[in-house]
Amino acid sequence: MTSAPPPDAEPPPLEELAQRRATARELSGTEAIAKWHALGRLTARERIEAFLDPGSFQEFGRLAGHGEYDDRGRLRRFTPANCVMGRGEGAGRPLMIVADDYTIRGGSSEAAVAEKWIYAERMAREFRLPLVRFVDSAGGSVRLLEKAGHTKIPGYPLWPSTALMSEVPVASVAFGACAGLAAVRVIGAHFSVMVKHQAQVFAAGPPVVKQGLGREVDKETLGGYQTCTRVSGIVNNAAEDERDALAQVRRFLSYLPGNAWELPARVATGDDAERADAALDTLIPQDARKIYPARRIAETVCDRGSLFEIAPDYGASLRTVLARLDGHAVGLMYNDPAVMGGALTQAAARKLERFVDLCDSFHLPVVNLVDQPGVMIGAEAEAAGTIAAAARAAAAIEQASVPWIAVVLRRAFGVAGSMLGPWQGPSGTSLNHRFAWPSARWGSIPIEGGVAAAYRREIEAAADPAARREELEAYYRRLASPFRTAEAFGVVDIIRPSETRALLCRWVRDAYRLMTTQTLGPKRRGMR
Repeated sequence: MTSAPPPDAEPPPLEELAQRRATARELSGTEAIAKWHALGRLTARERIEAFLDPGSFQEFGRLAGHGEYDDRGRLRRFTPANCVMGRGEGAGRPLMIVADDYTIRGGSSEAAVAEKWIYAERMAREFRLPLVRFVDSAGGSVRLLEKAGHTKIPGYPLWPSTALMSEVPVASVAFGACAGLAAVRVIGAHFSVMVKHQAQVFAAGPPVVKQGLGREVDKETLGGYQTCTRVSGIVNNAAEDERDALAQVRRFLSYLPGNAWELPARVATGDDAERADAALDTLIPQDARKIYPARRIAETVCDRGSLFEIAPDYGASLRTVLARLDGHAVGLMYNDPAVMGGALTQAAARKLERFVDLCDSFHLPVVNLVDQPGVMIGAEAEAAGTIAAAARAAAAIEQASVPWIAVVLRRAFGVAGSMLGPWQGPSGTSLNHRFAWPSARWGSIPIEGGVAAAYRREIEAAADPAARREELEAYYRRLASPFRTAEAFGVVDIIRPSETRALLCRWVRDAYRLMTTQTLGPKRRGMR
């Protein structure tokens, strides 16, 4: 008969392992989790399970945390680290995932999680795996000073993230109030999304703002989705709830390769590559001052149901979209005349620059549907430094080496109008592959404004100023006919709008065939 172990005996190693794993699995405990669920929120582990393919999660570092021991060295209590991290699969593809647990000390780094964050990023880079961050952290805490017994120079090793973004796709979700380092982890991604009325992203929260600036401000005003996705643009998209946020990240990743050494996968969409919609032939109004539903054009020429817009509420005069043509992933840009007339604002230029870098980094051919009246003008635009932002966007286009095609739908004027695609490209041999619809017009300045400026005195002196202005505009419109440009081979061809989808689908097949012959990998300049 086996005698019972003495009361102070250590549990067998496998039993202790099971106990510690069970404690880690419980996160902050049933009471705290119940309160969390009452707020309508998922736990860190529930978010991971909802995002990944069932049964694919392999957790790393689950025993990390803080143990409390008695005077004889026996474990009395174990608090798991407020970070869950590991490898999993999404749609059958491997990736790294790291999730904050706010129910343990508010997700603060005081609970010893930074090492797990960094390890996840290093492993993502080492094994060339996409990285997904679920951020729900209050940031640092003064309790770290008590814990360490000394202060230290601030510093989070950002080098893994900086290099990582040139090599693998990175996506982040803000689930709660994310301050300081947590905010950096949200925005340091190719795609970021935040939950409406639940998440906030800021450098410092209201208590710090009040202490430092003496100003009262609430969290939502300071860093809610209206501020972050519409005004500052530091976060790409807003989500209705947590599951919507997870779905957006899954969809974003579906257009990208696993890393910069691979091409995006082709997906069977069942849409006819030769499909033609005659409605496009009459969609553009003859009056250049009138707007039209620009998104309908994008929806018609791309595979049905394939559009996924990035940053829809920021710089919205330019739409940046991931889409598919004949099943192939592409980056699509188009101007929206319903927003600021489609002009290139400072925000639109910043968005363009980042989108082009994303497409170039991960081998997404670019389609540019152009209706560009020019760089935004006026006192506010000048104060915002719009022309400088436009120059940076133009540089991003010129440095892009992915296949590129432009179709001018209506307008292409001035500096912004010249940004159809790379003129020389990194190799100095860019094809400058551009087409136009019959409704297209281009030049250094729109006819209407150009006539008003050049013939101001003559128009004012005319017996009928309005008639004289219209006569002059009609004359210059004839000179500005796209067919005259086509005669000089200034464009490759002028096409019927209904022919656009077939043209793009043939082009994208050539683009991917070309890229299969090239040496893939990170771009020399890296992700901006």
